[in-house]
Amino acid sequence: MDLKDLRNEIDEIDCEILSLFIKRMEVCRNVAAFKKENNLPVLQGGREDEIIKRIKELSPDELKDGAAVLFSNIMDISKSLQQKEISSDFFITPQKFNPSDDLKIGCQGVSGSNQEEACRNIFGDKPIRFFNTFADVFDAVDSGEIDCGILPIQNSTAGSVSETYDLMRKYSFFISARTQVEIHHCLAAKNEIPLESITTVYSHVQALSQCSEFLRNNNLRKENYVNTAAAAQLCTSSDEPIASICSEKCAEQYGLKILKKNIADVIPNYTRFICITKNFRMSEKPSSISVSLSIPNKKSSLYRLLTKFSVNNLDLEHIESKPVANGSFDVIFYLDFKGNVADKNTSSLLNELKNELSYFKFLGNYEDF
Repeated sequence: MDLKDLRNEIDEIDCEILSLFIKRMEVCRNVAAFKKENNLPVLQGGREDEIIKRIKELSPDELKDGAAVLFSNIMDISKSLQQKEISSDFFITPQKFNPSDDLKIGCQGVSGSNQEEACRNIFGDKPIRFFNTFADVFDAVDSGEIDCGILPIQNSTAGSVSETYDLMRKYSFFISARTQVEIHHCLAAKNEIPLESITTVYSHVQALSQCSEFLRNNNLRKENYVNTAAAAQLCTSSDEPIASICSEKCAEQYGLKILKKNIADVIPNYTRFICITKNFRMSEKPSSISVSLSIPNKKSSLYRLLTKFSVNNLDLEHIESKPVANGSFDVIFYLDFKGNVADKNTSSLLNELKNELSYFKFLGNYEDF
């Protein structure tokens, strides 16, 4: 028997497996109909463990783990199919999000910041309230002082904005919109201060990270500051030989001299911003969804979670993990994926995650502006 014959034999076996898979899924549809009629949950406690135990007992030693993975996948596909058959409507009713409505807007920093530009991308010329910290923005949204708060969440060079993710865990909120701003970092100082006299550079930690090569190559000491625009503002009022990393527009706004343009390590350089609201608000053309969740700390949990997205043909955009911060090494996952809650596959997946996981939080279905 040559390789071609062996491959033909594999093809025949694959056809048999596919036929049995289709047959099994038809039976699962009937199971779903029974559960729906009798108001039973899709996930039956202990049933999966029984099946995997039996499969392992029936498998040769060298194939036990592989067989367990195979049947775990089959059961995950079965559950997703059953969820679609049983699926109820999405579990939260949204309010309408329209940037042209009479909304109170806020962000961290001062005028001239990238946060301000992100606000303009979404809300145009609406008045903006500025707050000292990211936490102040969350507090203002939570208290109703403002309707919408703008916060940076990811940068294409430096990665996630940890402070925003840390606050996302602590507050109850929804993401109602997202936008991105191209960041043009420059080094700016008072007119009378030459580059060779600069001792310290002030800026937000993200901006300092994004320009780390320039700072290192020029032996400049970095100092964290609340944000880039505030750092520029600091330079205008200080008599010390300091500079700031900020946008060119910001430097001009505060009357600073631009000592060096385009100093970011990577160009182009983009930052994504989210718009948070107290209640679930959704625009007419939402395209992305964000959730946070935790999964069991056992073998294959993350793999099985990702299988659910594949089965429902949903495109994951971003996965972030952050520590629970309770003394353990457990994490909370933040996932962004393409979808619309009005779509059956999307709604079915969200209902499945909500029903199966010990911790699950829907964060929003939003449009990019």
